[in-house]
Amino acid sequence: MANSILLSSPVSIYALGGLGEVGKNTYCIEDENNLIIIDAGVMFPEANILGISYVIPDYTQLKNSRSKIKALFITHGHEDHIGAIPFLIQNINIPVIYAPRLAAALIRNKLEEHRIQTRVNIVEYNEDDVIKAGDFTVQFFHVTHSIPDSFGICVDTPQGRIMTTGDFKIDLTPIAQDINLTKIAKLGSEGVDLLLSDSTNAEKEGYTLSEKEVINAIFEVFSKAPGRLIISTFSSNISRIQQIVEACVNFKRKIVIVGRSMDTVINLSRNYGYIKVPDDMILTPDKVKDYKPHELVILCTGSQGEPMAALSRIANGEHNFIRTIPGDTVVFSSSPIPGNTASIDLVVNKLVRAGANVITNSIFSNLHASGHPSKQELRLMLKIVKPKYFMPVHGDYRMLRLHSELAQTLGMPKENTFICANGDSLSLRKHVVTLGNRVPVDNIYIDGKDITGLSTAVIKDRNLLACDGMVAVLIPIDSRNNLILKKPEITTKGFIYLDEKSKLLIEEARNGLTNELINLMKTRVTFGEIKAISKSYLGQFFFEHTRRNPMIIPIIMNKNDNN
Repeated sequence: MANSILLSSPVSIYALGGLGEVGKNTYCIEDENNLIIIDAGVMFPEANILGISYVIPDYTQLKNSRSKIKALFITHGHEDHIGAIPFLIQNINIPVIYAPRLAAALIRNKLEEHRIQTRVNIVEYNEDDVIKAGDFTVQFFHVTHSIPDSFGICVDTPQGRIMTTGDFKIDLTPIAQDINLTKIAKLGSEGVDLLLSDSTNAEKEGYTLSEKEVINAIFEVFSKAPGRLIISTFSSNISRIQQIVEACVNFKRKIVIVGRSMDTVINLSRNYGYIKVPDDMILTPDKVKDYKPHELVILCTGSQGEPMAALSRIANGEHNFIRTIPGDTVVFSSSPIPGNTASIDLVVNKLVRAGANVITNSIFSNLHASGHPSKQELRLMLKIVKPKYFMPVHGDYRMLRLHSELAQTLGMPKENTFICANGDSLSLRKHVVTLGNRVPVDNIYIDGKDITGLSTAVIKDRNLLACDGMVAVLIPIDSRNNLILKKPEITTKGFIYLDEKSKLLIEEARNGLTNELINLMKTRVTFGEIKAISKSYLGQFFFEHTRRNPMIIPIIMNKNDNN
């Protein structure tokens, strides 16, 4: 009887983040009695969203289903997969977090940084583990990525098998562990109903450059640099950092680590044996002055032009111990994330003005290899897994669409591919996948480390204020007698420059609004109705005359309030 009840419950698969965007990865598998979460990532805000540290998913759906949550599973230790954990666990009780060894260490460090007092049960898993999470059975397979201990996840439910690749590439000469194509093929041969697969490089034909190819370019840079080398890369790209360390040893250069996240990740990686470097090779920044320029490599964060990162502080002359000097060679060992090009260019120009030679990743210098699969690798994954249904994940809409079309060129029926948005759900029942109901989703914007966050509506208000300014309207009324006592007072900030012409416009707006309010108050009205007509009238009036949409804030001053 219990099994028949269980089988009557379809399994829902949906994303709270990670679809239509690169970041914020949070995927859920849920049925009547069970819910597991795969990854809990952040997304970093665009440059025009000021005052925001992180963007995380709205966890309303998880709060509504909190009694069913069995576990959070982590695929690997990048911020877009683990960065939201401190905020998630302060909102919802997560019974257990299963994570690979390195990711578990990074999560523990992150919880310490956020001073999380809640006891969190973190269990490390490896490829051989099989974990029961309620009525779901979860197993893992190694994948190659830009950070060690990266895994894909296979979930067996009473209704069928779901498999997610996590972030991966098929690198046949990796720095870290090989992708386990044998296990992936075995899981595929047993039957996979739904595949979720990484789409980040779905626009690129061929194979992603092997990490081993980057070492040749790095060695060439080392051999030609006459003075100091300043190398900026992602602190989480441990494979790249290990190659830079090997070059430092080969060319007998000391390493100076600059940037809090870089220092944290390197220390953890050294403790776990993922980065191997002798202690005497590492210097603290205050020792830079004691060495000749050609004896040093400065390894730092800031490859995306982040204003507060180490490289920006060095370029701006704001670092306590390190300044750019003529003869420096600055290497950006990364590719620009879309939207960061202007910030990177700003830093590059400052470095060049200070006399540095700047080298960025290009077709002439392979200083960066992506950790994500290009089209041939995506085809190979689909061929090996042979899923009945397919849902591309981890990418902008165009990436998801291209990945879906690529699956169709391999014989996947169009109706078996699903290009979903955050909140869309798929329903798996008796090995058949159909579209399900939507779940509530939104972006929550984290200002500092405040777990309450800000909603999309607040950010829209901030943008409105920044672009079109504000108009405050003071409306004096006598609610007892349903009268407007005098013309409203209108004050503007950041909307229009108050010259004589603008003053006439404000006066015209006051007169027009007064007439609207007099007509409105011929019958009994609420404060809400007064505010609504004020916002509607002034919004339309100012747009017609200025083509701008300021934020309008009506303030009612009631005579009876002072009696």
